[in-house]
Amino acid sequence: MKELGALKKLLEDYTSILDKLNYLMEVSDLAEEDPQMGEELSKEYENLKRSILDFQLRTLFNDKEDIQNAFLEIHPGAGGTESQDWAEMLMRMYIRWAENKGFKVDVIDYHKGDVAGIKSATLYIKGNYAYGYLKGEKGIHRLVRISPFDANRRRHTSFAAVTVYPEMPEVEVDIKEEELEIETFRAGGPGGQHMQKNETAVRIRHIPTGITVVMQSERSQHQNKENALKVLRARLYEYYKEKQEEELEKLIGPKTSIEWGHQIRSYVLHPYKLVKDHRTGYETSNAEAVLEGEIDEFIKSYLLWAREKNL
Repeated sequence: MKELGALKKLLEDYTSILDKLNYLMEVSDLAEEDPQMGEELSKEYENLKRSILDFQLRTLFNDKEDIQNAFLEIHPGAGGTESQDWAEMLMRMYIRWAENKGFKVDVIDYHKGDVAGIKSATLYIKGNYAYGYLKGEKGIHRLVRISPFDANRRRHTSFAAVTVYPEMPEVEVDIKEEELEIETFRAGGPGGQHMQKNETAVRIRHIPTGITVVMQSERSQHQNKENALKVLRARLYEYYKEKQEEELEKLIGPKTSIEWGHQIRSYVLHPYKLVKDHRTGYETSNAEAVLEGEIDEFIKSYLLWAREKNL
């Protein structure tokens, strides 16, 4: 239902973009005669460009996890206050981005720095495709600036690590009758003549996983079967939970050092202003806008790059 809702929204947005585009084309001639209308249409045009960019981004989502909500963790690197302050700047950037997207953001874990900034933080970002948008933000982010904490106004380099992972749905155990191999046999051991003469014991094997449960403690075959199914359901829950955690580890990937050589993006505020993604090569000199949450172009560039690399 969540996927269906997202697809319906995509279709609605596509229709809305076409309607706005047709409207702008129809009234564009009037704008030349009326300066006030020209200003209004310019604003409409900028809004339309943003809508088209967002639509383009959503068409790039291919992984089944992309539609999920996201958890985003931020950890400063070595460097004390400098890195902790940089980590908080990143946290603010992602909160601004999410709010501009209309997503709900909760700071579910927050550890304040000793002087300024944060020692760590975890954001829970709720909205369709939150993980799809943010999955390319995983990695080391580097900041170069004149330190506000240095009395000598020297330039400092700071690092912070960002980790993003999807909110995985609760594990549901759906046991289908055709996936079960059920055998009955006579119970062994103590229990009296009734248990030994009748096939009260039950063995249930779950064919897809090979998990087998045997129950023979009750005098009733029905009760043994019921108990066996309960145990099987519990074992399958643990089995699928472990599989889910393995998939999550693959998505998160190995941990990397928060230092030189591992950064995915650089934010330079001095001696010039430049934000550059080292994977895609996309860059912009409008560093202030990026730090205010305008990172959609970086997201789009990453998604296109990842598709080209089959990542």
